[in-house]
Amino acid sequence: MGRGRRTRRDHSRAGRVREHGALTDEELTRYARQIVLPQLGGTGQQKLKAARVAVIGAGGIGAAVIPALAGAGVGALTIVDPDTADLSNLHRQPIYRSRDAGEPKAALAGQFVRRLNPFVEVDPIERRIDPETAPALLAGHHLVIDGTDNFATRLAVSDACVALGLPLLSAAAQQWQGQVGLFLGRPCYRCFVGDAFDADDCDNCAELGVTGALTGLAGNLAALLAIRFLTQAGDDPSGRLHLIDALAGTQRQIRIMADPGCRACGQPG
Repeated sequence: MGRGRRTRRDHSRAGRVREHGALTDEELTRYARQIVLPQLGGTGQQKLKAARVAVIGAGGIGAAVIPALAGAGVGALTIVDPDTADLSNLHRQPIYRSRDAGEPKAALAGQFVRRLNPFVEVDPIERRIDPETAPALLAGHHLVIDGTDNFATRLAVSDACVALGLPLLSAAAQQWQGQVGLFLGRPCYRCFVGDAFDADDCDNCAELGVTGALTGLAGNLAALLAIRFLTQAGDDPSGRLHLIDALAGTQRQIRIMADPGCRACGQPG
């Protein structure tokens, strides 16, 4: 569905975020409340400006991630989503309006970013991501954030990230439960969920429901971990899964263990 057209050239390979380019006076004013943080400073802000982040899914999770990263000054955002806005989405996707129903979400999200921060390069892609398309769509980024609502897509994204050597932030929300985790190759997301969920017919929010505030909470937590990772602020957040129970009002972390038999990141026999 959609054109699948890019508006910029792919980078041939991913790499570490490098500082480049002085911040303009307007950028210094725009990001002043971040730059004053001793753990971030001007150096951290330049790392954000140099970063290229792919956001997979412009739904409930993406609708929180995209404003947070664009506002923070991430230099380039690629937004991949094949779907259109719908009235049933709006309780959890506040970057869209009622009049946007039927319009492509990737394009709408791109327009939102341009209005919010003209210093962010945005590339909306109206295309479904799957095992065949994922490698080309993800190559050249410093970080991938997956907020899609089905396991088949998440596993396709995870497998591509492992193959490309890209860090993956996976965020999900369903009913009253949310989870966010950063995966750096091994363990990977497939180590966590296994091989049983590659089919396209797994449950999603349309069948089970979701609270809108929860998707915002999970998406903003993913954006926060992304900013920490890109600027190297704080300790290493990888390999831990943040579990949110919105009904109980609790949050906890668990450590994800690598599966030695994982077909994506497991050690060759």
